[in-house]
Amino acid sequence: MTFVPGAFVFFGLIALVVFLSVVIVQQGTVAVITIFGKYQRVMTPGLNFKIPFIEYVYRRISIQNQSVELEFQAITNDQANVRFKAMLVYSVLNQSEEAIQNVAFKFVDQRSLMQALIRTIEGSIRSYVATKKQAEILALRSEIVAHVKTEIDEMLVTWGYHLIDLQLNDIAFDEAIMRSMAQVVASNNLRAAAENEGQALLITKTKSAEAEGNAIKIAAEAERVAAQLRGQGIALFREEVSKGMAQAVQELKDRNMDPSLVLFSMWTEAIRHFAEHGKGNVIFLDGSNDGLQTTLKQLQGLIQKNANDELTE
Repeated sequence: MTFVPGAFVFFGLIALVVFLSVVIVQQGTVAVITIFGKYQRVMTPGLNFKIPFIEYVYRRISIQNQSVELEFQAITNDQANVRFKAMLVYSVLNQSEEAIQNVAFKFVDQRSLMQALIRTIEGSIRSYVATKKQAEILALRSEIVAHVKTEIDEMLVTWGYHLIDLQLNDIAFDEAIMRSMAQVVASNNLRAAAENEGQALLITKTKSAEAEGNAIKIAAEAERVAAQLRGQGIALFREEVSKGMAQAVQELKDRNMDPSLVLFSMWTEAIRHFAEHGKGNVIFLDGSNDGLQTTLKQLQGLIQKNANDELTE
């Protein structure tokens, strides 16, 4: 069997056409097809076919998340130099034809896109930092990220992308500023410690004063109760003495004896008690008949008063 040269050429052309017609698109990417330089369609991952010599694969676009590291400087409102290190995560907005066309045709190449994206984010952060003081910057990480997203989200959509995340990994100041900030933190900590110590001392002294005041109140109340009880005891003692004297006088009267004998007995007992239990003090007693009579009359008056009080009750 012999092959005709024309047939060989024919089969060769068919093989070439088939080869040029097959387009394999890798997972995570799409292919943009143009006809004579004009957008035609988008090929999805897998085996695809195109018209040889007419359709052309203009660009393969990754639809996976992409990241890039940024490092730049900004100036605060009070002229402090701030160094930022950040990581940007972004991706194609979606797989719609409009988004893919924007990604494919808005920029000449990927390098131009990255340059525009990085400069836009840096400019947004610089403009925000310029309105803040250096003492505020470290506490504004989340606010800076939110500001950047608000500023560039709409613009990225027109490019066919969206910002997934912006992480500020490092915010650093000049060495002199870092030292001064450390000194401020140290002084604030010392002041806080001093204030806490002062508060603790004040609480301790307040509690001590309250305890002392409560102790004085308790002692005063106890003394008041004790004095009241002593007064009641003395009153009861006097009442019992008066009753006993009145009873003794009545018994002497019933036996036709002189009641003054009771008074004389009490008077002598009192003198004996003074003599036995005295501590060196001198007691002057009027031992004359007139003095004795005066004392007896006073005792009789006291007895009579107690007797009248009992009758009144």
